Amino acid sequence: MEPWESLSDTVPPRANPQNSVPIQGSLVPGFAVSRQPLPATIDSMATLANPVAADARSLDNGRKLYQINCAVCHGANGMGAGPAVRYGMAGIALVNDQARARTDGYIWGMIRNGRGLMPPYNRIEEAERWDVVNYVRGLQGRYQVDTVMAAPGVSGNALPAASLTAPTRPAPFFNAVRQTAGSAAARGAAAGATPGVTHAAPGDTTAAGARPDTTAVGGGRRP
Repeated sequence: MEPWESLSDTVPPRANPQNSVPIQGSLVPGFAVSRQPLPATIDSMATLANPVAADARSLDNGRKLYQINCAVCHGANGMGAGPAVRYGMAGIALVNDQARARTDGYIWGMIRNGRGLMPPYNRIEEAERWDVVNYVRGLQGRYQVDTVMAAPGVSGNALPAASLTAPTRPAPFFNAVRQTAGSAAARGAAAGATPGVTHAAPGDTTAAGARPDTTAVGGGRRP
C-alpha cells in the first residue's frame, strides 16, 4: 500500500474533501466545477489562464512534484515510458503533438480531476499544479528544464519545500514541554551524563539546568 492509495481497485486515491476550498482561494472550487473525471468537466477548465510565471522557482518545484507523482507512468522525460508501463499501465506521452495542443487549463484540470486511467492528483495543492503544468511545457521544449531524477531514498533538495497551506509558525507548545527531573536523570545516566545535571532541550530558552516554576499536583510536581 502507498500513501493515499485505496484498498479497493474501484475506489480512486484519497483526494481533498468534496467541495473544499484551499485557504488561499480557488479558481474552480468543487461547488462550481464538478470533480468527476468526465471529458466535459475537463473541457470546462480548458479556458483557465495559467497565473503562475514559468520562472526558475516554478519549474524547479514542478520538476520535483512531477517526478514524485507523474514520472512513474509518464516517464522522466514525459515520453510515456515510466516504470509502471512494465506492469501493464498504458504508456501515455506528454510530449506529442496532441499534448502540446492542450491548453494549460486543460492539463491543470486533468491533474485536478483525473480521467480514464489517470486518478485525480489534487493532493498536489492548487497553486502548485500550475508549477507541474509549467514543467510539462518544459518537457515539451518550451522551457529549459532538468530531467535528472534523484536516486530512491534521497530527500533534501530533491523534495518540494513546505506547501502553501503548511504551518508558517513554530509548534505553539514545543517550548512549554519540559523534562521531569526523574526522566531527565534517567536519560542522563543512560547517556553517561553526570548525575544531577540537566541539559536544556532543543528550543529551550531557559538556562541550562534551570527549572521553570512548578506547581504541586496530586502529590507530584509538574511544569
